[in-house]
Amino acid sequence: MVNYKNIKIVLVEPSGPINVGSVARLCANFDVHELRLVSPKCDYLDQDAKKMAVKGGKILEKAIIYEDLNSALSDCSRVIATCGRKEHGDIPLSSNKEALCWAFKSERAETIALVFGREDRGLSNEELLKANKVISLNTDKSYPSLNLSHAVAIVLHQFNQLNELDLSKGNKSKSYPANLIKLEDCINDAGSLLLDIGFLMKHTYKAKMSKIKQLLLRSEIKDEEVALIRGIISQTRWKIKNKNDKSK
Repeated sequence: MVNYKNIKIVLVEPSGPINVGSVARLCANFDVHELRLVSPKCDYLDQDAKKMAVKGGKILEKAIIYEDLNSALSDCSRVIATCGRKEHGDIPLSSNKEALCWAFKSERAETIALVFGREDRGLSNEELLKANKVISLNTDKSYPSLNLSHAVAIVLHQFNQLNELDLSKGNKSKSYPANLIKLEDCINDAGSLLLDIGFLMKHTYKAKMSKIKQLLLRSEIKDEEVALIRGIISQTRWKIKNKNDKSK
């Protein structure tokens, strides 16, 4: 069973205090103890927000503010992001059941982030790529976007249902995904090297590095494997520099 104390609800640039207050109430409903706000575009402590929070008032008052999404996810081992847009490029979507069950599969207590985007346009593709899994709620295709607090309610309800079924029992994983911020730094470092040696071109860089990141996320790369890749990159850079110095 999942300890809900390990779940963090992350709202990216929320603009409506009523929505933020409603989400704080939902956190209290589902025993989620922490609400994280990334660069909020509203006064999340105004009277409307407090009124909507009801018994989630303490969670609202203790909400942690971050300047960017990377900072909000820096201590999270498993990240699930939501997407309500039809157009999300080549980013693969997981079924809700698959993604939420995946969040259970750990023998140790890991911090799980559930990330929700802006009320008007959701999460950007770049932000979606920071998650291990991306899910989309099954709504009518003609109007797929949900109200922010409604989306949070649905995901937490589904999470709660699966948790009660304890679908992960007897199927715990001893493999822990790499820290996503360390992985992103590694990918950026690799991309810089691939540009330097001419494997990538500037006009194709973003698309190809996106595919590489998706590949690594699907493989659930571990911290020690990220460190190995960083070591290979460093050694390659040193070798190239050493060779260039000798040829002068």
